[in-house]
Amino acid sequence: MCGRFTLIVDINTVARAFGVDPNPALQTSPRYNIAPTQDIVVVLRDEEKAHLDMMRWGLIPAWAKDESVSSRMINARAETLAEKPSFKRLLQSRRCLIVSDGFYEWKQEHGSKTPMYITLKEKDPFAFAGLWDAWKSPDGQVIRTCTIVTTEPNDLLAGIHNRMPVILAPEMRDMWLDPAEREAAALLPLLAPYPATDMEARPVSRLVNNPKYDSPELIA
Repeated sequence: MCGRFTLIVDINTVARAFGVDPNPALQTSPRYNIAPTQDIVVVLRDEEKAHLDMMRWGLIPAWAKDESVSSRMINARAETLAEKPSFKRLLQSRRCLIVSDGFYEWKQEHGSKTPMYITLKEKDPFAFAGLWDAWKSPDGQVIRTCTIVTTEPNDLLAGIHNRMPVILAPEMRDMWLDPAEREAAALLPLLAPYPATDMEARPVSRLVNNPKYDSPELIA
């Protein structure tokens, strides 16, 4: 799974990395401990072009009776996206990129769990494959939420956890966002483990266990 991640680089760096216009309205302070139910930076595409936006992490399907389901839907398994009613419609028409530059997984060792920080070796920002939906609350507020797609671990992550988030290589992002592409047969092959040789992992502070902490010391 993926339950915590970072976005330390500023929004202008994100815009350059994803080839989109900067959005000065978005939060640009470094975030070292992004947790479920918080607002996160995403890339969406309308019929014209891709753009940066914000959504809440933790999917609330449009048909949900209340928002409590959000905390249980922070991840979606790639293997069942085309089958589960919660995700099948979103796979066809509501895909997004979730922007990150590192994520945490917890490694079981010596009777306890050690938080590990995983990044690309180049330290560049990258894209998790995401799905999103819009939910209307009883008071009429429209809330947009998203979930991170996960897959089998690569060789690096296999020693840490039995799942990993799907990271889309730059050449795959346009296809994932393309509103004209609706076929699962074309989209599901994109959701493979990212090459282990391009990633690295290291142990970090246990302070990351508490989402109230959000500072550079978490990854020191």
